Amino acid sequence: MSGDRKATPRVAVLTRAAGWRRALPGRVALARRAARAAIDAAAPAGIGAPTGELSVVFADDALVQRLNRDWRGKDKPTNVLSFPATGAAGAPPQAPSQLGDVVIALETVAAEARAEKKPLAHHVAHLVTHGVLHLLGHDHVRAAAARRMEAIEVQALARLGVPGPYRSARPRRKAGR
Repeated sequence: MSGDRKATPRVAVLTRAAGWRRALPGRVALARRAARAAIDAAAPAGIGAPTGELSVVFADDALVQRLNRDWRGKDKPTNVLSFPATGAAGAPPQAPSQLGDVVIALETVAAEARAEKKPLAHHVAHLVTHGVLHLLGHDHVRAAAARRMEAIEVQALARLGVPGPYRSARPRRKAGR
């Protein structure tokens, strides 16, 4: 790209559950902003910033449960799943790189937002950010890695005007992967 704007991945947004249209009409723009905020926070000043494409899929619990069962061996819905791309064999050199997919479950996410007394848009922004960080290789398996990941999430969410979701330095719950 030319000018001052740094290259960022293209963010495709798909809605696979009609309920999202009513629950969060601004979800497409929100998902794109949250994904880009996560990338910017993870790669300050564009150093090592990825290019290519990623997708955010707004699904329902049934689809997320099937994906969770088939890919993670857990037969239950979860709030967010991330599927990092492993590279397309035989793709032409000019083809954009695929970062992967982030899938968000409507019923689980809406119930969590209600239980935590936060706007659905804030919770979705957090989960998109969380999922994109997984695509970029971050995890929360070990405490130190979880603290780093949470710090990046908080920074990305601040760029969106969303309060930090963590009340303490210790992880209080893990979003799905």
